[in-house]
Amino acid sequence: MAKRDFYEILGVDRKASEGEIKKAYRKLALKYHPDKNPDDKDAEERFKEAAEAYEVLSDSQKRAQYDRFGHDGMRGAAGGGAGGFGGMNMDDIFSQFGDIFGGGFGGGGGGGGRRRRMKGSNLRIKVKLTLEEIANGTTKKVKVFKQVQAKGAEYSECTTCHGTGQVRRVTNTILGQMQTATTCNACQGSGQRLKSRPSGSDEWGMVREEAVVEINIPGGVEDGMQLSVRGEGNGAPMGGVPGDLLVVIEEIPHETLKRNGKNLHYDLYVNFADVALGAEAEVPLISGRAKIKVEPGTQSGKLVRLRGKGLPAVDSYGKGDLLVNINVWTPQKLTDEERKALEKLRSAANFQPEAEHNERGFFDKVRDLFQ
Repeated sequence: MAKRDFYEILGVDRKASEGEIKKAYRKLALKYHPDKNPDDKDAEERFKEAAEAYEVLSDSQKRAQYDRFGHDGMRGAAGGGAGGFGGMNMDDIFSQFGDIFGGGFGGGGGGGGRRRRMKGSNLRIKVKLTLEEIANGTTKKVKVFKQVQAKGAEYSECTTCHGTGQVRRVTNTILGQMQTATTCNACQGSGQRLKSRPSGSDEWGMVREEAVVEINIPGGVEDGMQLSVRGEGNGAPMGGVPGDLLVVIEEIPHETLKRNGKNLHYDLYVNFADVALGAEAEVPLISGRAKIKVEPGTQSGKLVRLRGKGLPAVDSYGKGDLLVNINVWTPQKLTDEERKALEKLRSAANFQPEAEHNERGFFDKVRDLFQ
């Protein structure tokens, strides 16, 4: 089943501000919150759907990518696409967007004060692609160094917050006592502290290790475009939520073809005898070659369009075109025989640049000189 538009899910205009998007998400999140809809699978799916839409539209980079390429532009993430919540549970959503619910609900499942899971930071890499790989889509395996929980790391309850993840303070005011709760700085709200620290690990029991990540890249991506691979960034201690791997596309220039969006351009150089008499010419494609017909009398600068010979678009069906720009080639050095032939042509009484010629036999001889 096709995914619904993120703006439609949140019920906001495509020009909605960041505040309007946050307000719309909070309204839906409270409406479909598990505490309000126990054992309601439809409400749970709506809750996750709204969270997915907010996760993309609340991030300026992801929103710009989505506005340009739609759902296809969010592909590349493990487990269902960039921004997808297919492999996340409720705790994952609450750990990222728990502040949205204010004091009305806790981290999910019954009341405030629930400790939160820590989240790892994102990693960013560049991947170079040839035009052939961009045309067909490809799979890349890349090596990244990321933080993972060290083997042997053990955790125990935080003695500052006693495992709640929050520190409560009571202050006296003229209206009486007021109780406030803040995130525990000692454990960053996780409710746990490192008990046994393996050699070489940091204060949270994390170490850097090399990992190989497989990235599925859709056809039609563009230079500078960013894909997000879910959960392949830095890990988080105590079974927290890992960050994402952000993949920036870098396009390797093609030797002969130039790209403009999903269209390709090629400069074809032919001699003036060929454009006067007409000829066949070969042009390169991304894969293979194609023949085109140069019509008699073709002028320099004419474009010949080969439909469907360009690149696919990430956000739509079909392919772009190959646009062949015909240029008349003028030799810079001439032999004595070539010079005499051209002088004879120039002195011919009926040779006018703007008129038709009947000197076809003579043009054939000139063309033979330039082969």
